Amino acid sequence: MGIDRRKFLKGAAATAAASTVFSPHSFAQTGNVRWKCATSWPKSLDVLFGGAQMIADRVSAMTDGKFTIRAYEAGELVPGLQVLDAVQQGTVECGHSAGYYYVGKNPTLGFATGVPFGLTASEQNAWIYSAGGLELMRAVYDDFGIIQFPAGNTTAQMGGWFKKEVKTAADFKGLKMRIPGIGGQVMAKLGVNVQVLPGGEIYLALDRGAIDAAEWVGPYDDEKLGLQKAAKFYYAPGWWEPSAAFDLMVGKKAYAALPKAYKEILASACAEANLAVAADYDAKNQAALQRLKKGGTLIRRYSSDILKAGNKATQELHAENSAKNADYKKVYTPWNAFRRDVRAWHQVNDRPMIDFTS
Repeated sequence: MGIDRRKFLKGAAATAAASTVFSPHSFAQTGNVRWKCATSWPKSLDVLFGGAQMIADRVSAMTDGKFTIRAYEAGELVPGLQVLDAVQQGTVECGHSAGYYYVGKNPTLGFATGVPFGLTASEQNAWIYSAGGLELMRAVYDDFGIIQFPAGNTTAQMGGWFKKEVKTAADFKGLKMRIPGIGGQVMAKLGVNVQVLPGGEIYLALDRGAIDAAEWVGPYDDEKLGLQKAAKFYYAPGWWEPSAAFDLMVGKKAYAALPKAYKEILASACAEANLAVAADYDAKNQAALQRLKKGGTLIRRYSSDILKAGNKATQELHAENSAKNADYKKVYTPWNAFRRDVRAWHQVNDRPMIDFTS
């Protein structure tokens, strides 16, 4: 698995999450709890699936084996894009997935994962944990009988694989591209024929020409899926996903039945995974990118014309969704204010240092 749990828990970053100590007999009077966790990931993607497995391992370790969660890869119990449905219906007690896979149910779920020209991983965590984002998103998930816990982030994603170069926004018209979430809705505005496929199906679709382009995560995972064998041009930045967060989606009935201590342990395990997955991607993407370049992948940057068109379409979509969906407006308005304010702070401090040292 991509995440070395022992090394991670020794790090200072995990101290807060791992500091709660339970005696060996803390759960002697508590009955065993056995949960199933459907995921949207194939096991071959060891960081993504590893996030779900880390939660399961930590929960078991912190309850002396009294509370266990078995993580299933996409397709074992339910298809990868039907995890939320399975949790909502009670088929499984929990699921590890991305909220933006389900924007067809409510576009507001996109804010749980990532929004075009939106928040970086650190900004997403700041919004979720310290600026009211978690309460806002839990109110949306509540309509599905779910309570969610942030449980992973890919950090900044790449801008996808293309069989042919795209130089202007006009080149997107008629293009068949795998891209989900609000990013997919924006691409549709640019004339893209949007396809939503789970990770395990992307390579074959791209290789066989069923799609002309595809975005997934970044160098480490994209290399594992073999996307570099199906397309040559690899674009940056992934403007539709400055970060992509994942949730542990827990059925409210199953959650309510947990003892209080188990609820706290589940929350801590998810917080650990949320930090560890992001750290793992930042550590592994750099080497994977160099391997891809050495193997013949051609890195391209999106043109100013494409970025401007994407940003314009994004703002139009926010206005449209806010006008017709009360949930969307309720989340977007404070989210956008936070994005403006936190970005102004980073422009003063973080951004100049990065620009100078790069």
